[in-house]
Amino acid sequence: QVQLVESGGGLVQAGGSLRLSCVASGSISSIDPMGWYRQAPGKQREWVASITITSGSATNYADSVKGRFTISRDNAKNTVSLQMNSLKPEDTAVYYCYGRQYGFIYWGQGTQVTVSS
Repeated sequence: QVQLVESGGGLVQAGGSLRLSCVASGSISSIDPMGWYRQAPGKQREWVASITITSGSATNYADSVKGRFTISRDNAKNTVSLQMNSLKPEDTAVYYCYGRQYGFIYWGQGTQVTVSS
C-alpha cells in the first residue's frame, strides 16, 4: 500500500513561489503516473499536473498553470515535487498529491497553499 505525504504549503504574496513535495512510503518506480490536484473553497477538484514514472518522465499541465508550475521527480528520494512560480490568488487551494499503482489511485492528505493579493 502506498502512502503519500505532502509538504511545502504556506502563505505567500502574489508573484511569489512555493515548492511542494510529495514523498512516497516506498519506491515510486511502480507508481505511474504521479501528479497533483487542487481544490479551492466552493470549487471542484482540479487536475494540475502529472508526470510519468515508467514512460520517459513525460509531463502534462493544466492550462491554468502551464508556464508557471513545473512538476519533477526524484526516484532516489521517492519524491515528486511541484515548483510553483508567479503565484496568483486564484492558485489558493488545498493541493493533493496522487499516484496510480496497480490500478489503484492513492492520495496524500493535502497541503494548503494561500496566495494573498
